[in-house]
Amino acid sequence: MGLKFKRQKPVGRYIVDFICVEQKLVVELDGGQHAERTAYDATRDDWLRGEGYAVLRFWNNEVMGEMEAVLEAIRLALSPDPSPASGRGEQDNPLAPLAGRGMGRGE
Repeated sequence: MGLKFKRQKPVGRYIVDFICVEQKLVVELDGGQHAERTAYDATRDDWLRGEGYAVLRFWNNEVMGEMEAVLEAIRLALSPDPSPASGRGEQDNPLAPLAGRGMGRGE
């Protein structure tokens, strides 16, 4: 899509795994240790969202075993579907099902 992602980039007091500054999208890859850090991760994600960033989180095993699906989720987050969600012209929020931890498990 011609977008640039930076790795291990400081944003405020945090260091994010991947960031597309142009689109204000943060992608975090989480290992097993994050299962015990959910409160910290939620606080961190809330702060990033407050700064205008969308945050996608994926488990490491999703990236290793389902790379195409992960890439598709990121692509969808970066290029929202322009089709109306209802007959009134609203659009679906493409990040809604992706904003939480892993694919399809939004907050």
